Amino acid sequence: MQKNPVLVIAGPTASGKSALAAEVAYALNGVVLNCDSMQIYKDIPIIAAAPTEAEKKLAEHRLFEIYDCDKRGNVVDWLNLCVAEIRKLWAENRLPVVVGGTGFYAEALLKGVTPIPETPAEIRKQLQDRLHRDGLENLYVELQQKDVEIAAKLNPNDKTRIIRALEVIEATGIKLSEWYRKPLIQKLPEADFITVKIMPSLEVIAARCCLRLDKMVNELGVLAEIERLLTKGTDENMPAMKALGVPELSLFIKGQLSLDEALSLAKIHIRQYAKRQRTWLKNKMPADIIFENVYSGQKDYLQQIFNVIKL
Repeated sequence: MQKNPVLVIAGPTASGKSALAAEVAYALNGVVLNCDSMQIYKDIPIIAAAPTEAEKKLAEHRLFEIYDCDKRGNVVDWLNLCVAEIRKLWAENRLPVVVGGTGFYAEALLKGVTPIPETPAEIRKQLQDRLHRDGLENLYVELQQKDVEIAAKLNPNDKTRIIRALEVIEATGIKLSEWYRKPLIQKLPEADFITVKIMPSLEVIAARCCLRLDKMVNELGVLAEIERLLTKGTDENMPAMKALGVPELSLFIKGQLSLDEALSLAKIHIRQYAKRQRTWLKNKMPADIIFENVYSGQKDYLQQIFNVIKL
């Protein structure tokens, strides 16, 4: 089988991966494809740190800002869209440059997905109704009874994953833990993946995240962006409403926290997220090239990538 190249660039938030992806795509007749579960949503480009206008002018970007915030995106839908775009680009003799920090999206592309079938929306709605009526604790107890293995791995407060696990059991009659033991389905067996990781220290990433959040608030208009979401009445259970910084700044907008309190809390959560991202990338994602510093225009980064990619 003929193998076709796909460049995958991953890294923690604020590591410079979007800028690097745009530069590589510009140099190698490529297109940047989104691999970030929040940058897929419209209406939150500031808080989601979507590619800048300069980056979008430098190279074509796809799969960014394609969903309304009242849609629940998922890894399977994203993977199907990404695979379709990759095959289109190969047909056009262009290089797919996949970039993002959502680990389970990258893992699905590189390794494959568990063959869980689609679950009916009505089952999800029934579980959401039960959540509001009976409370999360009761749903978690039910999950412990039905799939103790998965329940033990989940935070009892993680309503999204608890509902998802119950949803799969209800729809398929098979426990999620059993689905995870089934062989993965590789969606792109004809791909030759070249993987790049940007892995600055946690201290560097945390500092950059704090500065970036301050800039979003003081210069970029992120409070107005979040206020528009709240005014629309976007369900707080939607993924877009859980983007880094949205819950905390929403509390400020509602008058429940001061701005300083909201920012301090958001920065704590962002640091925790960056740490989880970095740990996952370190332990779960092998790479052909690893850069230990933030990308800020270093030409040698580009050259190393050019040396590995065979076009």
